[in-house]
Amino acid sequence: MKKNILTLVSLALVLSVTSCTVDIREDNDMPTNTGGNQQTTGNVMDGSGTLTGEISKDLLIKKGNYILKGIVKVGSGATLTIEPGATFTATTSDVSGLVILKGAKINAVGTADLPIVFTSDNKTPGDWGGVTLYGDAPIKALNGATTALSEDGNNQYYGGSDANSNSGTMKFVRVEYGGRKIGDGTSETNSMTFYAVGAGTTLENLVAYKGTDDGYEFFGGTVSAKNLISYGNYDDAFDWQDSWSGQNNSNWFAYQTGIGNFGMEIEASSNADNIAPKVSNITLMRAAGTLPEVSGSAEVSAIQFKKQGTGIFSNVYIDGYKNTGGKNAFAVLIQDLATETSQLATGKIKVEPLFTTANNDNQLKFGYGFTSTNPLTYTNATTVTKVSMVGGAWATVNGQNLLAPLQ
Repeated sequence: MKKNILTLVSLALVLSVTSCTVDIREDNDMPTNTGGNQQTTGNVMDGSGTLTGEISKDLLIKKGNYILKGIVKVGSGATLTIEPGATFTATTSDVSGLVILKGAKINAVGTADLPIVFTSDNKTPGDWGGVTLYGDAPIKALNGATTALSEDGNNQYYGGSDANSNSGTMKFVRVEYGGRKIGDGTSETNSMTFYAVGAGTTLENLVAYKGTDDGYEFFGGTVSAKNLISYGNYDDAFDWQDSWSGQNNSNWFAYQTGIGNFGMEIEASSNADNIAPKVSNITLMRAAGTLPEVSGSAEVSAIQFKKQGTGIFSNVYIDGYKNTGGKNAFAVLIQDLATETSQLATGKIKVEPLFTTANNDNQLKFGYGFTSTNPLTYTNATTVTKVSMVGGAWATVNGQNLLAPLQ
């Protein structure tokens, strides 16, 4: 995510439900009216309606088609449950997004054939703010700070002490056309963002499709994620900072097409004493002719480590990272001396086994953003295979199979 994000203009938000059945009507089941905002008169949306405003009590959303209007915030103590087959269309005439605040939960469990989909009315990258989760897990921000202010315009402090905190479950969920510009008009939100999210949270079979910032970004925390697709996102496919340390990640696939920066951008906010996250099975692919957001930028490599960033990666398959705009592309790029000496040399950066196809430039050697005294080389491991995932509607957009490049 780009830095220097200013606060979003305050919104007078209303949670309204139209054309939906309210199953539970007892007074003590009504969502609480907070901050003067009018709330819905029940806790079930049954097939249609508009989701907007602040959610302060549990809400169940059934299969159907819904409007998502404005910044929808789920408050502490509330759980937003979404059934398979629910589709939310964000309004682009508003600054829209879904935010699960610290202490709240999302229970969005779709299936391969009935995914939960968040899209936009214009179907254009950058239409809306995507999905953001907050948790209570530890972070290490700049100068080792254990809390920091969010970059998403919501002015939320994140960072806690519960490594196993649970922000809920997301399975078979697709987020399309995120990355809405906020605050200063140049900074964007990500398709999916995780602030201090804990290891008790479940993230599986997710798609970030054609957003104008990162596909996924982790700001500290301990959560792990499995079966992730980042397709056509303009900035980095996968990004983390603040010493994110998820240990049980697997099956990450990025396909960069048209516009794209790094496949993975990794940093630890300059904290040398971070815990290296682990990811098994990574496939990073870049379509021919894909350019970085800024013409002439050096953001054309597959995996970049900087600012003490770490990672233990296994079974890594890389294809299509070519020299572009006079800049060299590498499978692995180490940007600064501190990261080399404190992390690479101590075994907290490992990308092995690694296979790069003939469709990559500068093969069999790491890249460096400085003059290294011990530049590393690697041998292609022919045992490496592309990521494999279950197919279905969850990985299909407008009839296009997002998993086709893996075949």
